[in-house]
Amino acid sequence: MKFVWLAGSAALVVAGLAPSMAGAQSVTPKAAAEPASPASTAYPTSAAGDGNTVGGYNQSRWAEDWRKLCDPAKRDDPIDALKCVKLTEDGKSYVTFSGELRTRMNLTTNPNLREVQQQRQDIARIVGGADVHLGDHFRVFGELGRAELQGINLGTPNANLRNKLAVQQLFAEVKGKALGLDVGVRAGRQEFFDGPQLLTVGRDNNTLYFVLDGVRAYARGTNARVDVFDLNYVNYGYEGISDDKTNPDVRFSGATFGFRLSPKLFGGSKLYLDPFIWRLRNRRAVWGPTTGLEERYFLGLHAYGDAGPVNIDWTVNNQRGTFVNRPISAWQAFIAQTYRLGKKPDSPRVGIHFDYGSGGGAYDRAGPLNTTNGLFGNNIYYSYGLFLTPTNLLYTAPNFTFTPIKGVRVAAEYGFAWRPDEFDAVYRASGVAWAGTQNVRGKKVAEVARLQAV
Repeated sequence: MKFVWLAGSAALVVAGLAPSMAGAQSVTPKAAAEPASPASTAYPTSAAGDGNTVGGYNQSRWAEDWRKLCDPAKRDDPIDALKCVKLTEDGKSYVTFSGELRTRMNLTTNPNLREVQQQRQDIARIVGGADVHLGDHFRVFGELGRAELQGINLGTPNANLRNKLAVQQLFAEVKGKALGLDVGVRAGRQEFFDGPQLLTVGRDNNTLYFVLDGVRAYARGTNARVDVFDLNYVNYGYEGISDDKTNPDVRFSGATFGFRLSPKLFGGSKLYLDPFIWRLRNRRAVWGPTTGLEERYFLGLHAYGDAGPVNIDWTVNNQRGTFVNRPISAWQAFIAQTYRLGKKPDSPRVGIHFDYGSGGGAYDRAGPLNTTNGLFGNNIYYSYGLFLTPTNLLYTAPNFTFTPIKGVRVAAEYGFAWRPDEFDAVYRASGVAWAGTQNVRGKKVAEVARLQAV
């Protein structure tokens, strides 16, 4: 058994244009969000697949709606004027400027679970963007990012950690009404959050966000929605904006459906059900000693929301397909819930989550591959040391969350990790196997204690 104690500290400095949503990848289920997206007025924006908006701010700046600040009487400070710079007298064409400066320090002792010099990452994220609205039906959003990284024992940082300048997002969107539905198409480089957080997030722990290139279209009604997409992964370069390229080897496509359940359920609730069918095609997938073409299909169901004092975030998905000439047969389940101990929204919560990702066959030359793929999920959900991911993993953790002072949330949990197949490896957050762990017998992997304040 390996015992892991994780502790970290972070400092957040906001330029004032738009604060970072650093809590978007917490250990507890998604918090209730406030509608503030220009993309949809009928279907609840907190469930529309565009991330969470709280207090008007969203991790994705394009999902924010600052049209109210076109009225000078509603502005509180000089920066508010940058949220609506009119291009026409009637205000239907305008620009919203945004930006972020985030500094963070990650200190990891015994990095990679080895007795070596500690690692210290001094991180600075610098982002500036503009959302140009030309009338009610067309807009262009662009965002440049710079990733600074200094410290001790850094090794060779990836380009999403250290980057002189990158086009983090750049897309055009056409939207409108059709058959009583809100419809739209976005084409270009963009973030993608339309799924469970253990499968699809922007990976806020990195200096630059995880982004994709391609097309995404949606249609949203009062109680139902559909979102279809065809995207490719992006390979960041280290230099200027010309070396951030579409990765033609990794293609992610599919459809997500959403249904708002009756608010009368359980005596009053806000519950949503999102079936999804996705495909991941990777020409250079690596499992064990083999590299080759993988076509993996995800057929799943995501249920989440609130019913009285209970918050749930449940996902089950079956993964099928082929890896080289071998069949894929794998399962994942993420079952998280908390219970509010009081009437107030910030009352303490107790909870527990169970997570399962099947394993087996990664080091075989024939037969089925039972190892799951975690896509680009929350890479700090289990540890800020990036030690674990829901691939060949069985994990459970009771947790407790409370608010000691206004605006500060403290979350504590103690987790237990096993691997379902002891002949398969333990996998880190990047999806890469810990070398040699497939040769170590025993299913117990770790116990993880976590304490964080956000």
